[in-house]
Amino acid sequence: MKDKEAFETLFRSHYREMYRLAMTLLHDEAESKDVVAEVFARMAEAGRTEGASYLLAAVRNRCLNLLRNRSIQQRIQRLYLLEQEVEAKSAEQLCEESRLLEQGIGQLEPPVCEQVIRLHFEQGMTFREIALQLGTSETTVYKYLRRAMNQLRQHLTNEL
Repeated sequence: MKDKEAFETLFRSHYREMYRLAMTLLHDEAESKDVVAEVFARMAEAGRTEGASYLLAAVRNRCLNLLRNRSIQQRIQRLYLLEQEVEAKSAEQLCEESRLLEQGIGQLEPPVCEQVIRLHFEQGMTFREIALQLGTSETTVYKYLRRAMNQLRQHLTNEL
């Protein structure tokens, strides 16, 4: 009973401050409420009653994780949209571009860029699957893919 009362007191005294911090970082009312609720839920599960500094640090860290994940997802979505751009072209143009593209893929530096391109586009693997196969992170896979796409774009621009 004493733990429950201590938890309720902690909740009442620090909720507004935690919510304000989350709103400052996220600029989203619903996400901010979710973050604060999640921090309190984790504390309740663990049976802890830490002070304000712990609570604010937990909210800040959770918000920063959400922002980082949001940034990665936005970059992946932009890359996906680039992948989906399809123009109506003649068969001859498509054959020529395919030949130039294959030539460009063979010239990618570092060689892991070629491997990432082939795994993603030819074998249809996700960033997570590629990361597991290469023993690296999804962010690193994204960076290699972005680097490869930039090199290919430059190669095609120079050749066309």
